Amino acid sequence: MARTPVLAAGGIVLRRDAPPRFAVVRLRKRNEWVLPKGKLDDGETPRDAAEREVLEETGHDVDVHEFIGTLVYESGGRSKVVHYWRMDAGDRPVRELMNDIRAVDWLPLKDALDRLSRGYERAFLENVGPIALQAAARDESVRRARARAAAAEKRRGRGPVVPPAVGETPVVEEAPPVEEMPAALTEPDAPAMVPDDVVEAGEIIEAEQAIDAVAPAEPPSFAPAVEPVAIAPANAVRRNLIQRVRDWLGRAV
Repeated sequence: MARTPVLAAGGIVLRRDAPPRFAVVRLRKRNEWVLPKGKLDDGETPRDAAEREVLEETGHDVDVHEFIGTLVYESGGRSKVVHYWRMDAGDRPVRELMNDIRAVDWLPLKDALDRLSRGYERAFLENVGPIALQAAARDESVRRARARAAAAEKRRGRGPVVPPAVGETPVVEEAPPVEEMPAALTEPDAPAMVPDDVVEAGEIIEAEQAIDAVAPAEPPSFAPAVEPVAIAPANAVRRNLIQRVRDWLGRAV
């Protein structure tokens, strides 16, 4: 009667160095270098077991990504089935290594392959290692693109839109009140204000020539007598003269 296979789980664990480095661990009893892995506890899923075993054997917290492959081999007269996930490790360990592990090392792919003691693990890592590197490079590219987009938003002065928390009333800022325009600017028939320095001597001469062209030699009998003009500042004299020219034009026509 065939014996039930031993189920285990582990990780192809990378640390984001340059170049990225793979975790290999050294067993205390056999003094072998292997990939981090371990058997499932009762009621534990393979993914949860993989994360727990990697934490215990490397001392590092990890982010678990996609399932990357299954390795099956004979161990102690029984088949052992090990499911592996790709993982990213933090920069620093967060706990001591478990008693079964003597050391952990972080190596580039080629060096990790040379370090592994078991041929079937070397063959497995040789196949899935490049896949893990490509996936890590993709994740890093996405992370950098998001960082650039966030920096661009910050430079434009618009922070990311943060939705209100559940049950929180969103705050709507009121638009500032629009000040009413002065009546003189809103009435279409309001006369334009002409600065004093716009009225020049040339305009006075042109107005006088226009009067000579249309006015009779003698003023009409109903024309009022010309009153003497009091001495006034230059600007006032110009305005007075222009107004009188306009009055003459109106009566002549």
